[in-house]
Amino acid sequence: MAEQKTVKEAERAVVIGGGAAGMFTALHLARRGFEVVLLEHNEKLGKKLFITGKGRCNFTNDCDRDTFFSSVISNPRFLYGAYSRFTAQDAILFFENADLDVKRERGGRMFPASDHAYDVIDALKREMKRAGVRVHLHAHAEEILTNEGRAVGVCYTVHGGAERRSTERKYLDAERIVVATGGMSYPSTGSTGDGYAMSARLGHGIVPPRPSLVPLLCTETDTAALKGLSLRNVSLRLYTEERLLFEDFGEMLFTGDGISGPLVLSASAYLKDAVFDNGKTYVLIDLKSAIPEEELDARLVRLLSATQAKTVRNALRELLPASLFDPVFRRAGVDPDKKAGMVSAEDRHAILRTLKGFRIAVSGRGSFAQAVITQGGVDVRGVDPKTMESRIVKGLYFAGEVLDLDAKTGGFNLQIAWSTAYTAAQA
Repeated sequence: MAEQKTVKEAERAVVIGGGAAGMFTALHLARRGFEVVLLEHNEKLGKKLFITGKGRCNFTNDCDRDTFFSSVISNPRFLYGAYSRFTAQDAILFFENADLDVKRERGGRMFPASDHAYDVIDALKREMKRAGVRVHLHAHAEEILTNEGRAVGVCYTVHGGAERRSTERKYLDAERIVVATGGMSYPSTGSTGDGYAMSARLGHGIVPPRPSLVPLLCTETDTAALKGLSLRNVSLRLYTEERLLFEDFGEMLFTGDGISGPLVLSASAYLKDAVFDNGKTYVLIDLKSAIPEEELDARLVRLLSATQAKTVRNALRELLPASLFDPVFRRAGVDPDKKAGMVSAEDRHAILRTLKGFRIAVSGRGSFAQAVITQGGVDVRGVDPKTMESRIVKGLYFAGEVLDLDAKTGGFNLQIAWSTAYTAAQA
């Protein structure tokens, strides 16, 4: 972590957004000597952070540099400088120094030892209070004010308490303004894309936002009956127009209208150029990924030969959950009630191919309400990667999900927030 600089005089900095990136920027600005005001339009800080990682808050990933950048989906090169200034190991040290007990889980995922996201939020709030950050809740930023190409203040509306029955329009002068408003995922937490509109009015390009790390919608009629079925230790490959976009191993879940789970959420991040018409985008699931194809074929031969008088369904019942039999055999073109002794080599090979490549057509993504993060946002070409400062408006900075930056699941997206926030504050 780079040595912190200090400002000679107490300049005012306004941070718009009280999420992960906003709080982190604010406390580091205050540590440098700025008079910091944080504007948050919700009634409390960190609403989205509170539900991150199913309420456990996977706050970073204790990985090496190469692993981090291989996990970033959009614009990884833009993050080279920011990540060098504040790495995953810096994030872990920061929270440990902020009196948060942490633990490491599978794949380097880092969590608070308590498994409660609010402990991460409390750590950030404590550090902001120690640094002297002034927090204004119910404060909705509407416009960034400029003068001769420089940011000079923020126009915002103050809502009258939790019921928001009255509003008051206010202006706040500032030498530095940081936009950390997040994306559009989980709009119930206040992520409504306001930062995009404010940035666009100042001349910044906006890459069209789309939901990411989100369940996938499927057109297959027979998968609806699989709702609630969870599969472990399967591999999943995602294709569009026969191009392999993603491949990984892990867990997934069938929903009423498609598929979800860790594997699927990560796969969804690679759907930027997907074509959803006529089954052109699809997944292939290896239902028996732990068994090599030749070994699985030998097992099929053994099971079918030993139970020739039984139906195929009964002969192979140890291979699959009962609910998967009809979808698997429908794709294989084999009657599951056929006698095992009547199964031809062609039938067996069809079953084998289906077990190793269960195909599901993908018709689209889930909604922003289901998405963990937003893909798209403020075009990074208009932002200096060394400082996070706007190339269009001096004194205007960006941090976190409002930028067109995103990554796979596993703590990488919050690390993007910490790294860009720290860089903006130090600049």
